[in-house]
Amino acid sequence: MQGFLAELREQRWDDHRFYHHSRVNQTLHLVSACSFLVTYVLLFTQPVAAALFGWVFAMCIRQVGHFFFEPKGYDEMNQATHEYKEKVKVGYNLRRKVILHALWALTPLMLYAQPKMFGLFPQGHADLSGFLHNLSVLWIGLAAGALLFRTVHLFFLRSVKTGVVWFTKILTDPFHDIMLYHKAPLYLLRGELIEPAKQHA
Repeated sequence: MQGFLAELREQRWDDHRFYHHSRVNQTLHLVSACSFLVTYVLLFTQPVAAALFGWVFAMCIRQVGHFFFEPKGYDEMNQATHEYKEKVKVGYNLRRKVILHALWALTPLMLYAQPKMFGLFPQGHADLSGFLHNLSVLWIGLAAGALLFRTVHLFFLRSVKTGVVWFTKILTDPFHDIMLYHKAPLYLLRGELIEPAKQHA
């Protein structure tokens, strides 16, 4: 158990120091984390709303920080190139995220063109409500599939423990992000765009 927790701390620290220098990115992660907690609750009460809110708002706002605000040049703090960080990323690096979000964006188009989704929905959809319901099923499936795929992939690339640790990290990231980045908006209002190096030490 100690080894599991130690690797969880290491994965979280590597994720923070490599990919969360920007205070804007941290602030967006805070908003996203709060949104994902809402999504978790909705998942058990209103799964359609959970899927739509989780993917369209919580996930998108999370990735905006990575793609548009996080520095992509040489990382002086960690003495690492962006290419190196992308290579050693345990979870979904930017290239994998582009693929995942492309699948996400294509899903409603596929559902519109193929209402029965090759037999997955025998009745198809008769109205907008039915379309959104079926789309939410597909998006929940995509999220679960992406999570399980990378977890099992890590079993072979690294180890079973690394895969399970990453799975745990992803599910608990909203709680950890709130703890880690709850002061980011305040720093941002003070004009601090990049987290000081001492906090990455």
